[in-house]
Amino acid sequence: MTRHAYPTSALFGDYLRAAAGFFPTIAVLATAPAGFIEATMLGGFAALFAMFGARTALRHSTCFEATETGLRASGLLPNSISWSELDRMKLAYYSTRRDERGGWMQLKLRAGWSILRVDSRIEGFSELVRVSAEAAEMRGLSLDPATSANLQALGVGLRATTAPRLGKAARVAV
Repeated sequence: MTRHAYPTSALFGDYLRAAAGFFPTIAVLATAPAGFIEATMLGGFAALFAMFGARTALRHSTCFEATETGLRASGLLPNSISWSELDRMKLAYYSTRRDERGGWMQLKLRAGWSILRVDSRIEGFSELVRVSAEAAEMRGLSLDPATSANLQALGVGLRATTAPRLGKAARVAV
């Protein structure tokens, strides 16, 4: 069994962005006279930043446990996926720069109606991807070319998959 959680240092930027958007918006809304349209717009922005902060706190409070039988998320919104029921695995790379040097990966696992998403800021992400890929291979799941290339970029080799063409995602190491 392995345990995976998001360290505070990995989410600090998200907390900072949520606060940097929420508090000034609320301050302007509270101190400046605003008509209905302006107040609605500012309230919408405040709600958006508040939801982003809440989502970050939810992610921070969630712990993932990978066992021989599946992956379990514990926290405010618990969920689990049994490896024997895994029916989809996707590993996506999201670039933040045009030269593709900055970015993150997201692992999405599905078993029926249960879906778990984990991004590469979590501790032990590569290990979690490796275990998930082994489960996908044991289930005989076909992986899309982007997922195969991203697995290769992380150094996760699978016996059943053919070598994917090296696309943009495979050239970038996380």
